[in-house]
This record gives sequence, structure tokens and C-alpha cells, in this order.
Amino acid sequence: MKKVLALIVVTVFALLSAGAIQAQSKAPAADFDSRPRAVTPAHTEGSAVSAGIPLRENAESAGNVEGAASPAVQFTTNVIRTRIAEAERLFKSRPRPASLSSMATDVVTLALLDRTTGRVHQLSLSKQTFLTRNSEVMMTTSLGTPVTLKVLRANGVNTAVSAVDNSGRTLTPLVVEFPIEKGGVFREMAYYTSAHPALLSAELTNSGQTYVRSMIDLAARRLREKGIVIAPHIVDVAEHLCLVEHVDHDRFRTENRKVLFDEIYSLYALNELDTYRYSVSWAGAGGMVQMIPWAYNLERQRHPGAALMPDFVTGMRNHGNALQAMLLYMQDTWNDLSASEDVQSALVAKIATPTELLAAGYNSNAAKLPLYLRRGGSSWRTLIPRETQMYLQIYKSVDSLVPMKSRAAAVNLAPAAE
Repeated sequence: MKKVLALIVVTVFALLSAGAIQAQSKAPAADFDSRPRAVTPAHTEGSAVSAGIPLRENAESAGNVEGAASPAVQFTTNVIRTRIAEAERLFKSRPRPASLSSMATDVVTLALLDRTTGRVHQLSLSKQTFLTRNSEVMMTTSLGTPVTLKVLRANGVNTAVSAVDNSGRTLTPLVVEFPIEKGGVFREMAYYTSAHPALLSAELTNSGQTYVRSMIDLAARRLREKGIVIAPHIVDVAEHLCLVEHVDHDRFRTENRKVLFDEIYSLYALNELDTYRYSVSWAGAGGMVQMIPWAYNLERQRHPGAALMPDFVTGMRNHGNALQAMLLYMQDTWNDLSASEDVQSALVAKIATPTELLAAGYNSNAAKLPLYLRRGGSSWRTLIPRETQMYLQIYKSVDSLVPMKSRAAAVNLAPAAE
């Protein structure tokens, strides 16, 4: 009887083993070539899923070979934008005070991405510290990670920082939640991404340049649809000025100019329609095109058919509207300048070019340029305001370092219609 029971046990064990082997052999070959699968974790704040980060990317970031260095993950522009959008959603999902007047205006909060784990950390600090260049503080993030935060450049919502944990690992700043206030009273909450060094790449720069070009071409097309034609060479100059207007003069003197230009284009790529939304100069010029209220209202009066937005602040924050106003102003400026005998004489004598006259006229009082040309002759540039002299230097540098396809050249090379 014992022999029979032993035989039965051996037989059952053999059958179970064969079944297991057969089940494994039936697994499709594709399973071994597909992406690693992982159990989806709960959607908690700071998790890889709530941050919108593929788990496979996290595995690659951490490295798969023991002892091997973790490969640096190069974010594409689309991936960066996705991370920024997710960080904003995390910010906006938090409970808020019922009254705007009770909103704290002296605290900013950063969203920081750990590229290794895919988790998004939040870090709150005083606005005073955030806006103090070279300030350095040790803090603990919302996920319990100690970090050293250093302010690299202090410039409102566009402040750039670095964040490093105790192991020397850099956390990538994604977006800042920045309360905008006036007279100590909360006005609105800004969400903005600065050109942090950890985010920059050639792809991001190219994306920003494409954004500027496509938006200014769209503005010119919309004006043309309204019966207002902007000369191609003016659109070319305007494209340059969308960069020139935002170059810090001190940084232009002391830093690598190409890197500085790339940084500005990166801002356009990171923030797109909100780029320079909160930028206001000492003269009251605002937004992407840095136009002053007087010039904007003048164009609204001259071109009612353009249907520019009535409110200056709203109009400057809307890139499409602001660029149309910019093109109208530049075309009108050129029409006035080209009607001047002094300007015509200077152009014939080649002591001035249409490009620099347009740029100088946009930065300063264009009505004074004919007088400068008449009094200064070939030295007219020494008579224009010092700030405008620097403005022209920046324009020249942009023209030499940043490749831009000329619309005017394309028109000039086009075959004549038969």
C-alpha cells in the first residue's frame, strides 16, 4: 500500500511540474521584448504617477546595473511641459483661504522634480529669501528630503534657483507659485517657470525660437486679413526685438551672449503664452513686446479696424494682440521715418540702415531720429540715448549669433508674376 501511495505522489508531482513548464513555454515572445511592467501605485501627492512620469523612465534614471552610474535623463520639451502642467495641478488642488485678502503674499512655493524617482517635491520659503540673489538656505521638502536651495538670479517670478539634496543629487525646479500683490494686497497667483540651468537644452532653445517666429507670423497674417499689410523687413526686425527687449544690459556686458539669448528663448518655450506676462519696465512697458501705454493707445486710435484690446494690461498679456500692436507701431514708425528727407539722405549715404532706425525708433523717441541724423551725420549714433546705444549693440549681437531666416529676402528672391 505504501508503494502505491508513493507512486501516486511521484506521478502527481511530475504532472504538476510539466504543467508549470508548459505554461511558461506558452508565454508569447513579445512579453520579453516589451517594456517592464509595474504595479500602478496610489495617486498620492508627490508620487510618480501624480507627477505624470512614466515608470519606465524612472527605472532608466535609477540605472539597472549594480554599481553603474545613473544615466542623465535629457528631458524633451514636451516632457518638460507635461511635468510643469502636473506641478501646477498639484498646486491648484491644495485648499485655499476663502478670502483673497487673507492670502499670504510673503511666501512662495517651488515644485521640484527628482528625476531618479519621478516624485515632485514642494518647498515653501519666504519671498524675501527667494528674491535675494545668492541667498542659500537648508530646508526640508514636503516629502521629507533635506535640500540646499540657492538663488542664482533674483528677478520676480523669473528667479532662477538650484536645489541639491544631501547626497549631491540635483532636484529640477519645475514651477514657482508666486503671489502677486500690490500695496500688500493679494491680486493674483502666478505660476511661472524660470530658465533654471537644470532645464536648459538646445531643443528647448529651438522650441522657443519657433514659438516666437510662429506667433509673429500669425500676428502679421491676422493684420493682413483685416486689410493691414506689414512689410516683410519690419516683421524680421520685430522678430529680433522679441529677444532684444528682454536682454539684461548688465548680463549682456559680462556673460556669454549666446547662452543669454538661448536662455530667453527657453523662457518662451517653457511658458509660451504666459512668457513675460508679469514683466513691467520702469517706464510702464509691459509683456512680451514691452510697449508703453501711450504707444499702444496711439495704435488703437490710428487703426480701429485692427480691433486691438481696449485694456492695455490685458492687451499686453495676450501675445497675439501685443504682437499686432507692435507690428502696427513699427510700420507706422517706418512710414513716418521714410517720409523724412533727412532719413532718405542718410539711407542713400549709407550712414544708417532701415534695421537700426526701426530698432532705435522702437526703443526711444522715433520722431527725434531725423534730427540726430541731420546734426550728427555719420556720428548720429552718439547722439541717441545711452540706453538706445546699448539696445543697438544687443540687436547687432543677436543678428550675428542667432540664425533667423529673412522674410524680406524671400520676397526679394521670389520670381516676378507673369
